[in-house]
Amino acid sequence: MKRRDVLKTLGLGALATTAGCLGGFERQSAWRDPPLVENRPDAVYLPAITEGMKMYGMTTAGPYGVALTYSYPHRFWSVAGGELQKTVVEADDTLHLMASVWDAETGTILPLDSGVSIEILRDGSLVSEEVAYPMLSQQMGVHYGSNYVLDGEGEYEARVHVGGTTLHRTGSFAGRFETAETASFTFEFDTDELYDVELTRLGDNAGQRGAVPPMEMMDVPTGVAPSISDLPGTHLGRRTSADALFDCFVVADGDRFDAEQSYLYVSARTPHNEFVLPMMGVRASVERDGETLVDTAQLRRTLDPELSYHYGLPVEPLESGDAIELSVDVPPQIARHDGYETAFFEFEPMSFEV
Repeated sequence: MKRRDVLKTLGLGALATTAGCLGGFERQSAWRDPPLVENRPDAVYLPAITEGMKMYGMTTAGPYGVALTYSYPHRFWSVAGGELQKTVVEADDTLHLMASVWDAETGTILPLDSGVSIEILRDGSLVSEEVAYPMLSQQMGVHYGSNYVLDGEGEYEARVHVGGTTLHRTGSFAGRFETAETASFTFEFDTDELYDVELTRLGDNAGQRGAVPPMEMMDVPTGVAPSISDLPGTHLGRRTSADALFDCFVVADGDRFDAEQSYLYVSARTPHNEFVLPMMGVRASVERDGETLVDTAQLRRTLDPELSYHYGLPVEPLESGDAIELSVDVPPQIARHDGYETAFFEFEPMSFEV
């Protein structure tokens, strides 16, 4: 029996332990009230259930590469300031649509502050339109998504509207991504295709600290941060706070980064999969022999083709022994799928030395 037939016919019962099969799940239970790990750690953890995805298409719009993928409607967790809010699946939600957006030239993922929305039409008439939340998923990485309502099976057009950004941009990204663009996809919604999306129960591993590996999605970037060895400047070390990884660097000649002298920057990323961790408020102070050189200055959220999404600050040349302290006053303002919703909130200060 195919998975879609299992999901259509079986009643609610015990979950199968075989990866890729939810033998006891009635199809609507699979997304309306999936299991949630009890006693979740304040860290990244393996969720009880993982959901696969399928692709409706991939294209370019101006400077952007855009892919449209889908899965079952499912809960997610949005963040406003320091508050976490669960978004549940509504009775009429049809599917979860996801848009991945990246620079078409370099493949760099683009967590844009201006946002992304998805408009769905049928025969030229509007069916559904929602702002797509910037999201973080252990399998999809950094993307935009939400649950959407369709009007039955058949052919639809999805228009992914990508806004321009006001983020600071350096290198070849300077002056780019300023205009809004729209990527259009024609797709056929078939419930059988949706029911064939893989669902996997993680069994006894659920709740353990860790992450499911990213999917391989036909050259669609997931937002894995650059390798530390590929990043320019002097690496001052790695620290962990609120289960996030912070790698601090200083570039002696900061001209390429719009810094007249040196450039201090931080590459923040998730543990395990090392996705870029965007939309934070990060501050730095610098002291030399007890004298304050930088007094808790805000690091700029910046896009760069070599550094990817990072937090940077022009500084005067630093010397051996200079002390740097980082603090986070705004947690990542990005929605999360199960496994990320308990991490990245309670940050402790981090110290580095040149």
